[in-house]
Amino acid sequence: MIEKLRRARESRPPEVPTPGSTVLSVDQVTVSYDGERKVLEGASLDVRAGEVLALVGPNGAGKSTLLGVITGDVEEASGAVTINDHPSYAWNTRELAMRRAVLLQQVDVSFPFTVLEVVEMGRAPWQRTQATADDDRIVSAVLERTDTSRFASRTFTSLSGGERSRAALGRVLAQAAPILLLDEPTAAMDIRHQELVLTIAREYAATGSAVVVVLHSLDLAGAYADRIALLNNGRIAADGTPEEVLTAERISEAYGHPVTVFTDPVSGSPLVVPVRPPRKDMS
Repeated sequence: MIEKLRRARESRPPEVPTPGSTVLSVDQVTVSYDGERKVLEGASLDVRAGEVLALVGPNGAGKSTLLGVITGDVEEASGAVTINDHPSYAWNTRELAMRRAVLLQQVDVSFPFTVLEVVEMGRAPWQRTQATADDDRIVSAVLERTDTSRFASRTFTSLSGGERSRAALGRVLAQAAPILLLDEPTAAMDIRHQELVLTIAREYAATGSAVVVVLHSLDLAGAYADRIALLNNGRIAADGTPEEVLTAERISEAYGHPVTVFTDPVSGSPLVVPVRPPRKDMS
């Protein structure tokens, strides 16, 4: 009987979140190394279904550390992380995989798996559930959407950096979890594929899921995020809409360099441009 209950619990799928409801919370999280150096201090965030939340900030601000706390990869943390109103530690590994999909900065695949096989790995949490009936359809759609179907038969290790990033993204998309956590997914990508990845993130959120994405590009954050959390010196310095967060004063202070913020005449999103000397003064 106990074994039956355990198996039933492991197979329990997540409930469909209500649009706008809080699906993930971070409360007063602090991360310290060596007992003294704080890389994150008192961070609190609510992540809502149907939104894209971008984490931005200068190098060393704590963006990836905060995402690592959310995913459970950073253990030197105090505070609380809740997923679907339960502490993250209350979910077992499979339940977590059904509820949040994680794309790390570095994705290492040691064995000669093909791109198709890597994407299919994303369906692993749903084995022995009714959702397996959708495996082929989901994998095929993900390969097409991430522009990886044309090299689906190639080994992951033979790909360029940008191609690997898209294949790895395909794996987490195939996981079909209601929370998507992406750590610098556009690194090593050209402009077309950077735009593709953030468009996919918006599409994912539009289905009622939540997306948290670490970005270096303030322009991408301004164009595609519903909310932006600006981190600086381990603290959340601002949290709001792109227009509220991406101000010249706030960004200049956080990054230690003067910037000008314009409004894109086509999209209406904020554009952040570093202040530079005239070209004639640079020679």
